[in-house]
Amino acid sequence: MPGIENNRLASFKNKGRDGGEMRRRRQEVTVELRKAKKDDNLMKRRNIQLEEDAPLPLQEQKQPTVAMTVEEIVAGVNSNDASKQFQAVQAARKMLSRERHPPINSIIRADLIPKFVEFLPYDDNPAIQFEAAWALTNIASGTPEQTMAVVRANVIPHLVKLLSSPQENVREQAVWALGNIAGDGAVLRDEVIRHGVLGPLLQLITPTTSGPYLRNITWTLSNLCRNKNPAPPDEVVMGILPALGSLIYNCDKEVLADACWALSYLTDGTNQRINHVVRAGVVPRLVQLLACEEISVVTPTLRTLGNIVTGTDEQTQAVVDAGALPLMYALLHHSKPNIKKESCWTISNVTAGNVAQINEVVKAGLLKPLVEVMAKGDYKCQKEACWAVTNLTSGGTVEHIVAAVEAGCLKPLCNLLAVQDTKIILVILEALNNILAAGESVGQLEQVALLIEECEGLDKIEKLQDHEKTEVYEEAVKLIERYFSEQGAEEAQLAPETNAKNEFEFNPMVSQQPIAI
Repeated sequence: MPGIENNRLASFKNKGRDGGEMRRRRQEVTVELRKAKKDDNLMKRRNIQLEEDAPLPLQEQKQPTVAMTVEEIVAGVNSNDASKQFQAVQAARKMLSRERHPPINSIIRADLIPKFVEFLPYDDNPAIQFEAAWALTNIASGTPEQTMAVVRANVIPHLVKLLSSPQENVREQAVWALGNIAGDGAVLRDEVIRHGVLGPLLQLITPTTSGPYLRNITWTLSNLCRNKNPAPPDEVVMGILPALGSLIYNCDKEVLADACWALSYLTDGTNQRINHVVRAGVVPRLVQLLACEEISVVTPTLRTLGNIVTGTDEQTQAVVDAGALPLMYALLHHSKPNIKKESCWTISNVTAGNVAQINEVVKAGLLKPLVEVMAKGDYKCQKEACWAVTNLTSGGTVEHIVAAVEAGCLKPLCNLLAVQDTKIILVILEALNNILAAGESVGQLEQVALLIEECEGLDKIEKLQDHEKTEVYEEAVKLIERYFSEQGAEEAQLAPETNAKNEFEFNPMVSQQPIAI
């Protein structure tokens, strides 16, 4: 009965923490995870022409390519000869796009940016519009100071207007330039938004939009979703979400990846932001994408789902109902450590949920691979797996804790007590306390205590009494005084039974209902 169950759990569950407190937002791991983002999908991109004789769109004029110095470029753009102006702008664009270390600062010091911006309204000369926009794109791909130099020249309204150009290549280059500006940070992102970029940008997404063009549009949309201080305005989020809901069904892996990155940015925030994404109906498709073989797609997809389960129980349930947990089994065995770590982190936020959600984790067979990660994974993965198990012991039933012990969690938990990380030591001590309290609640405290001692856990806990951190030695002392102080002479009589494989068994009381797995 529910009342009886609650009374039984009260003896060992951490009643001071609810699911919201146990869930861990992205802040704890965000810096490290951002570093893991693939190098070819940066906040800013430079448009580089790889081949000398690659055809240039819109260049109907067939002037021979002439290498020019910065001084000659300045003279050319200031000429009254349209042909010389075009050659000068094109020479600057090539200088910025083909050299390994583009001379962006030299171009800025020569005060060429305002001249390039002057060419953007030349609707009767789309070739020079294109070249000028390309040059400005590559300047804006540089440092924040270099990007700001472009913005100070009042380029944003001109680029937004070019989104409606009759020339596709001009439109595309404007998209690219605006993406670089928006990718600089929240301030410039909001400046781009303030100039009305969203409407004309979304109109560029059509069934006939070419693949490369759509990639740039999607990437720019993702930059409009980036950054949290402040986050993008609600009206922008609501405007972008329908487009992202469509783009995640695209077959192009780059479009998919950037659409999923955009969703990951939008879910890295408040429960209200998470709710916008969940209500957009994208969760089932994201779960499907977890099975994608492309790591560039799986990474942001997993990131997004991981962010969603940091929210409320209802938001977490949307991910569970879509079938994400069974797919986590393969991800916990993934060859990429970052995928394992993100998977463990995601699961840890599900085990921070309600009892039914913890039960789904157990039913999905995730305890064994979590234990394997704790035992054999790299340390970053081990930490996240520890959180997943600890949250289970804090919020689950006795049967859930039994399942974790039978999966072999005690040995790796005890082994990790020897690490230098104070936070994770405290997490493990909490897990061991919960496991011992669960054993006590079903009359098997001595058996559980001996299991921990057999794993050399007691020795490590005793050593923690000398730990330099007050909170660590205080928790170690409490654990020993409560559960291990009077064992000594009785241990020989308290050995738990072993199964056919000579493994220790920790069983709940016979009167308890078995876990439904």
